[in-house]
Amino acid sequence: MHTCINNLGVATIHGVMPRHFLDENKTPSENLESLMQLLQGEKVHYTLTSEKNNKPGNAVGELVGGNLSIISSMLGTKYEIDTYGKILFLEDVDEFLYHTDRIIHQLKLSGKLDNLAGLVIGDFTDMKDNESPFGKLVHEIISEAVEEFDYPVCFGFPAGHDKKNLALAFGRKWELDVSEQKAFWDWMDKKRRIYNL
Repeated sequence: MHTCINNLGVATIHGVMPRHFLDENKTPSENLESLMQLLQGEKVHYTLTSEKNNKPGNAVGELVGGNLSIISSMLGTKYEIDTYGKILFLEDVDEFLYHTDRIIHQLKLSGKLDNLAGLVIGDFTDMKDNESPFGKLVHEIISEAVEEFDYPVCFGFPAGHDKKNLALAFGRKWELDVSEQKAFWDWMDKKRRIYNL
């Protein structure tokens, strides 16, 4: 739904669902606070500790993306994702490692990873392996697939299907700044027409 709506020029929010608005202490969660910041047009700034597979660099571009498996299933249709010059966000849940490797290379072979402004990797939750181990973790699979490209890559953004699920505005402009020590996210394009999906 994100990609279909974004392709029409309308922004959406990848964020927390209502049942997770409160934390275990029944107080508003950090997830809800980040969602409200976007909805109210406030400045949004995320700071992350750098991960070993990150690639330093700076990027400014429209944010697109979502669930990796669903994005791949839309390739070749009129709803496929447009990644040219954009910052791509990916997350997934309950997938086999070998299948994730296949999907990442499908995206690469289709040219969807060639001309990104930047790449952000969210949560890959409850990933599964075969009885005969695949031999690589998700971050290694993705890192190797984009090794040849010179855009910044940020791993470990807390969004997807884990408890911490910070809000992102798809279809709007962000700045990504990745260094060897930190990664920074800033929402730059503060327009009001945003829908939470």
